[in-house]
Amino acid sequence: MLVEITKVPNAENSVIHLHPTDNVAVARVLLPAGTELRVDGLPVTVRETIPAGHKVALWDIAPGETVERYGQIIGRAKAPIDAGRHIHTHNLAYEELVLDYEFPTTDIPVPVPRADAPTFLGYPREDGRVGTRNYIAVVVAASNCAAHTAELIAHSYEGQTLPPNVDGVVAFPHGEGCGHAFGPDVDQLRRTLGGVLVHPNVSAALILGLGCEVNQIDHYLGPGSPRTNRLVGMTLQTSGGTTGTLTAARREIARFFEQAASEERVPAPASKIILGLNCGGSDSFSGITANPALGFCSDLLAELGGTSVLAETPEIFGAEHLLVRRARNREIADKLLGCIKRYKKYLSRFEGSFDDNPSPGNKEGGLSNILEKSLGAVAKGGTSPLIDVYEYAEKVTSPGFTFMNTPGYDPVSLTGLAAGGCNLIAFTTGRGSAIGFPTIPVIKIATNSHTFRAMPDNMDINAGAISDGDATVQQVGRQIFDALLELASGRRTCAERLGHKEFVPWRIGPVM
Repeated sequence: MLVEITKVPNAENSVIHLHPTDNVAVARVLLPAGTELRVDGLPVTVRETIPAGHKVALWDIAPGETVERYGQIIGRAKAPIDAGRHIHTHNLAYEELVLDYEFPTTDIPVPVPRADAPTFLGYPREDGRVGTRNYIAVVVAASNCAAHTAELIAHSYEGQTLPPNVDGVVAFPHGEGCGHAFGPDVDQLRRTLGGVLVHPNVSAALILGLGCEVNQIDHYLGPGSPRTNRLVGMTLQTSGGTTGTLTAARREIARFFEQAASEERVPAPASKIILGLNCGGSDSFSGITANPALGFCSDLLAELGGTSVLAETPEIFGAEHLLVRRARNREIADKLLGCIKRYKKYLSRFEGSFDDNPSPGNKEGGLSNILEKSLGAVAKGGTSPLIDVYEYAEKVTSPGFTFMNTPGYDPVSLTGLAAGGCNLIAFTTGRGSAIGFPTIPVIKIATNSHTFRAMPDNMDINAGAISDGDATVQQVGRQIFDALLELASGRRTCAERLGHKEFVPWRIGPVM
C-alpha cells in the first residue's frame, strides 16, 4: 500500500521514529532497497524493500534482544536483524510480557460539567440523557423466529414520508434469545437489548418475540421497567402471526410517531455526549495518526465533563499497564485488570491467545502482533484519568474517560457500546472498515490518505494528513471534536448515508 504524502520523501522524512529508545522506525512510504535514511541524525541504509507502514531496524538487533516501538517492548528478535532490515512476523517473536503495574495511590476526582462547554442540538430524555437521533426501534427479544417479522415492520416504512423529527423506523434482528441456558449469557443478552430499547437515541420501541423462547418479552415489560409509555411488546403467537403482527405493530408505531413528532432538538452542553471509541481494520498508522488524534478529542470531551468509552479488551492487552497508572483509584485499576484476567480465562476455554486477534489485514498493514496493535489502540483514550470500568452493555454513568469490556470484533463491540448508552461512536480505520449502527452515528476516521481517497463514500475524516505532514495530531483531534458537535446536531455520517445498520450481540455461552 502506497501512502501518498505531499512532501517529497527524503532521507529525513521517509520514516517516523516515535520514541528515542525505539530501535525501529515506521516507513511513511514504500522504501526500496538502497534507500538512504537519516533518523535523528543516525544514517541507515535500507537493505530490502519495506512496505509503507512497516518497520525498519535502525541498528543491529541480536537474537533474543527486545524490539521497541512507542518506547515499549513489542517482541524479541527471532534471529539476527541487521540495521536497515524489515522487521515483521518473519523475524519478530511474540511473547506474553510480565508487566510492571504502577497502581494509583490517591483518588482522582470525577470530572464535572463545565458551564462554558460548547453545545449541540439534541433530544432531552426523561432520565437526563440526550439523544443525537430520534428513532423508533423494533427490537427482537427472541432468536430468528421473530427477526424476519421485525425486518418486515421496518421495511414497510421505506419510501414513506415520516413525521418531522423522526429519523426512521429501524429493526434489530439477531439470532440469539433461544437455545440458551439461563445464566450469564441470557443476562448479558437482556442487558444488551434493554440498553437498546431505552437508548437516548430511541424515542420509542417495540419489543418483539415469538412467544415460547427462553428470553420472554415480559422481562422488558414488567413492574419497574423504564419508559413504559414509550415501550410496547407483542409476540407473533398472540398477535396473528407474521402479517397480524405487522398490522398490530404499525398501529402502535403510529402512536409513537405522534409522540416523536412533538419532540424537537434543543441546545445541550457537550458534557451530554457519550462517545464510544473503537477501531477496526487497523494498520501501523493507526497508532501514529487517527488514534492519537481521537485521544486528543477524548481529552477535550473529558475536560468538559463529557464521557468517552474505550472498548475492545483484547486490544488493550499488553498495554493495560498504561491505563492502570492512569486509573482514578486502586479499585478502578483492579476492575480493569479483572477484565483482562476473565478474558484470558475465556480464551483458554477455546485454547486461544490474545495474539490470535490481529487479522491478516492488520499484519499486511504493518502490525506484527497484539502487543504492537494494543499500544496503538490505547492511544484512542488520550491521557485523561481512567474514571470507571464497565462490563459489556452495562449502562455508562460516569463522566470522563472510561472503559468497557468488549471483544475486539467490531460489530459486537459497537453493540456493547451502544447498549451502554453511547450516543456517538468514533471509529478509526486504516484498512477501511464500512461498519455502522442502526440508531447511532458512527464517524469514520481514516488513518492514512490512501484509504481516505480509495473509500471516499465511507470515510468522514482523513487523519492521514498527520503522516503526510499537513496537520498535527492536535489539529485533527480538534477537527474530530468539532465534527462530533455537528453530527450530534443532526448531520449524517457516511455510514448513515449508506444505510449501515450492523447489530451483533455478544454470545458467550453454549447453544442448547
